Amino acid sequence: MNTQELSGRTIIVTGGGRGLGREMAYGLAKKGANVCIAAHIEEDINRVSSQSNEMNLGKQLFSILADLRNPEDCRKVVEKTILHFGDIFGLINNAALTFTYSSPNRYKKDYSNKFYELSDEVVQNVLDTNFIAADRMARLITPHLIKNKVGRLINVTTRLETMTKPGASPYGPSKAALENASEVWVKDLEGTGITVNIVNPGGAADTEGFEISEDRELAGKKVGGMVAPYKMVAPVCWLMSEQASQITGMRFDAIHWDENNPPEEEAKRIGRPLGFFLK
Repeated sequence: MNTQELSGRTIIVTGGGRGLGREMAYGLAKKGANVCIAAHIEEDINRVSSQSNEMNLGKQLFSILADLRNPEDCRKVVEKTILHFGDIFGLINNAALTFTYSSPNRYKKDYSNKFYELSDEVVQNVLDTNFIAADRMARLITPHLIKNKVGRLINVTTRLETMTKPGASPYGPSKAALENASEVWVKDLEGTGITVNIVNPGGAADTEGFEISEDRELAGKKVGGMVAPYKMVAPVCWLMSEQASQITGMRFDAIHWDENNPPEEEAKRIGRPLGFFLK
């Protein structure tokens, strides 16, 4: 894909301060996109600002400190992005509270908390971050996309087997809600020029979200290896490009995407319809 193929396209990446989100944000900017990174940890924001300047991407990367569980912070992200870049073309709903929040040190302890052992606060925070905030961000942005008759929504969920494995609550159910919502959005946006797709790592991501640094080697051995964050870059950059303007309602597991092949071929090879099929 041409380096400047995303030039002029403004994309919001939630949870963009670290891990998968940061990798996607940098990858999009390197392809020419304007990127707003929304993150809730000030240290991550400062690191992104420093790194973006070192990579000569400072003009294309705009970071906002925001807790997306707060409706006003979501509105602030959208309003400041438009004020800074002039418009919005796409959204990547990546922000999430994961197993490191609901069941910390699970690999070291060899135990994941059961649903009935979780506090109301943990369950609510996970749902508010992983689904409610993603839904809210999409609702805030979509009217702008409809007005422009073009746009992209990409949601990061998880593998279907991860949603339902023992100890997966509340992370699994929150991602199942986003998966199901994605299918509804596809139908609601038919004929508008806006596409909705899902991109997942396709395995345990080698990030702080999957396991803290000191336990990651142990976790990697137990799950049989991890997916490098850079694997997310090629599929999301392609989905944000003009080449993918007709691709909607699909899910892609990034681990299987071969960056050395034409993206259209990879999309056909590994893509499958998003959503669920009843057993």
